[in-house]
Amino acid sequence: MARPILAESRIRPEIREKIASSRTDIVREVEEAIATNAIVVVGMAMNPYPRKARKLLDAARMPYKYLGYGSYLGEWRRRSALKMWTGWQTFPMVFVKGVLIGGASELEKLLANGELKRMIST
Repeated sequence: MARPILAESRIRPEIREKIASSRTDIVREVEEAIATNAIVVVGMAMNPYPRKARKLLDAARMPYKYLGYGSYLGEWRRRSALKMWTGWQTFPMVFVKGVLIGGASELEKLLANGELKRMIST
């Protein structure tokens, strides 16, 4: 799958470094979490869908790492780096064994059909 990303040749050289180094701390933190945890849920306060994902995993007794970043009005600029990095526009972002599976709805489907347990066991 190739998603459209602005070619570096179409970005002024004077701002390339600014783009490359903008909010890399949050991306690095998520990368570290997905490298060391089988399931990672990235969310934000006041959004019911990260809470739903966590409840689904709790009910299934599946351990996970949760990373929360602000609320609707707080840290939205910082969270935008994750959206640009993954291409996934909403929260939560659920990673299983380092793979972005989507959000709460996708997680619910994988739990319902048993696929999540298979993904974890391989």
